[in-house]
Amino acid sequence: MKKIGYVLSAAAALTLGHAAAAVDWGIGYAGNVGLGTREVRDVAVSVIQTLLGILGILALIIVLIGGFKWMTAGGNEENVASAKKTIAAGIIGLIIIFFAYAIVAFVFNVVGSSLTE
Repeated sequence: MKKIGYVLSAAAALTLGHAAAAVDWGIGYAGNVGLGTREVRDVAVSVIQTLLGILGILALIIVLIGGFKWMTAGGNEENVASAKKTIAAGIIGLIIIFFAYAIVAFVFNVVGSSLTE
């Protein structure tokens, strides 16, 4: 009885092995459905640039809000000080975003040039 079990399990393993070889594991699936075939580095750069662009827009909006606060302060020193802090925070945010973009561009240029050599 044990010999029959061993033979059946060996036959099942061989059958499953041949069936697994015919299975489409999804390699090239992105190209088949039209998602594109760009490299991962290119996608990462695009995502980071998009996120930094959104953050830049938000920082610009913060600067505009600070300017609006200053314009509507009506001479109140507390409101003017709050507006100046808001504008300063927006400008610092823009500077940080520019440096982040420069660092990301530098890193990807270095990594890209080292991979192509």
